[in-house]
Amino acid sequence: MQLRPIDLAREHGLSTQAVRNYEEAGFLPPARRSPHGYRVYAPRHAAALRTFLALVPAHGHATAGAIMRAVNDDAVDEALRLVDGSHAQLAADRSTLEAVERAFRDLVPPRERESGATLIGPLAHRLGVRPATLRKWERAGLIAPRRDPRTGYRVYTSDDVRDALLAHQLRRGGHGLEQIAQVLEQVRASGGPEPLRAALREWRHRLTTRGLAMLAGASALDTYVSGHDT
Repeated sequence: MQLRPIDLAREHGLSTQAVRNYEEAGFLPPARRSPHGYRVYAPRHAAALRTFLALVPAHGHATAGAIMRAVNDDAVDEALRLVDGSHAQLAADRSTLEAVERAFRDLVPPRERESGATLIGPLAHRLGVRPATLRKWERAGLIAPRRDPRTGYRVYTSDDVRDALLAHQLRRGGHGLEQIAQVLEQVRASGGPEPLRAALREWRHRLTTRGLAMLAGASALDTYVSGHDT
């Protein structure tokens, strides 16, 4: 059965140029050419395009393309390595999300927090850490207390205390300082824990959607690889 670029494109609402680009990138097997130089596709190419498009929501465009190139080059082990990498990243993202959610649950509710500022000693005592630990977190960008212009002492506002509490919980969960700094930046950008809760719900929704896309992509890839081997 012979197929034209337009036949593959119409199924997915693509342009014929997109189909040709995907072939040139190796996402589809090479097409044979007619005596007049036109591309001639077969059901195998249609299956490759369907598989690639199923993989994109799960792995992203670049990784999905790399997976298809590997399969089309008979490098199935490399394709599986790429799939494993995406699954590992999803698991790591889910672990980070759950750690942040746990940290929020362990925080003192905002109405119960003191509204005033505090110094490094009382804050370190509250967290059960040494003042040197708070200074280390400051150097890593986790917290940014202001300095009293008269004494030079560090002064921690309620937002600083919130960030320190979150950092403490995440450190107890085994997360590194760089990762914690990124989480705290999200808290600050959201305007505090409450707005971030909505962002966390959206984050969980995205992870669930991506996990389901991985199931669909795995099914399509299995069908394509099985056909490729026959």
